[in-house]
Amino acid sequence: MLQQIVRRLATAVPSIIGVVIVTFLLTRVLPGDTAAYFAGPAATPQAIAEIRATLGLDQPLPVQFVAYVKDLVTGNLGTSLTTGQPVLNDIRARLPASAELTLLGLLISILIAVPLGILAAVRQGSWIDHLCRIVATAGVSLPVFFTGLLLVYVFYFKLGWAPAPLGRLDFFYSAPPDITGFYLIDTLAVGDLETFRAAFSQIWLPAVTLAIFSLAPIARMTRASMLAVLASDFVRTARASGLRPSKIVMGYAFRNALLPVITTLGMVFSFLLGANVLVEKVFAWPGIGSYAIEALITSDYAPVQGFVLAMAILYVLLNLVIDILYGLVDPRVRIEA
Repeated sequence: MLQQIVRRLATAVPSIIGVVIVTFLLTRVLPGDTAAYFAGPAATPQAIAEIRATLGLDQPLPVQFVAYVKDLVTGNLGTSLTTGQPVLNDIRARLPASAELTLLGLLISILIAVPLGILAAVRQGSWIDHLCRIVATAGVSLPVFFTGLLLVYVFYFKLGWAPAPLGRLDFFYSAPPDITGFYLIDTLAVGDLETFRAAFSQIWLPAVTLAIFSLAPIARMTRASMLAVLASDFVRTARASGLRPSKIVMGYAFRNALLPVITTLGMVFSFLLGANVLVEKVFAWPGIGSYAIEALITSDYAPVQGFVLAMAILYVLLNLVIDILYGLVDPRVRIEA
């Protein structure tokens, strides 16, 4: 298993290098002039040229790229012109908010989609199967920003069940001690149940928005994988041997159908990281997605490059976790590796 992890990390290095090169080039062709934006509308050409020279934007692209790579090697992602803070500090402060929202949305979708897919496969053609198809169709048809706005309108404006979408906490509460960066975990760790309820009341609606978006692929893959396994010879043999239906479904069929589901979970998690950008804007969530959007609007190169690099590293780690889960679920994967 350790050799497999080392091989996966080694193969990820060229991908990260490619991401660094492509991101650097793409940020340089974005419309807008960073120096002109931060100089202001009344700035003279001389003032704009001075700012451009200070930022190093007057240098040829190869020179800028070499300087950027040197900074990366030393762990310096640059300084955000918008916040005035090092990009690494901004990402470190905002990433837990995005991770907490994404993981909670994924957890909600798993708790709903996996049992729904199993029941739809076991009771093929029943009302549960039709419900699974409706949920899958709605999940892939509704844009995530539309779902978020619709939920805000219904649960906040009409019913009043949710607070105003103003971030991770209401103005009346202070952030908990920074232990993990996840407000739900940190508030429970210090025993602050009131702040926990406030944090949960703010996060459940955007998490449900992400869960609706991710329900469809998980439910469809679970159903399709279960149908394929339930039609296999060893399941028919288990039924003929008189085993309990629950033992056959969960002990034999679901475990063998789990590998495609795990693959889908990895893909869905990566999709959610992208959908987070829209959800964070709708709910004023102070995550890394909204941070990248603000940097794009102002043509602030360093935060955009840091955001893409952080996402690339997360994808590499995610694929590594999936490979490890493969070995835990199916020992044959470890033997072949």
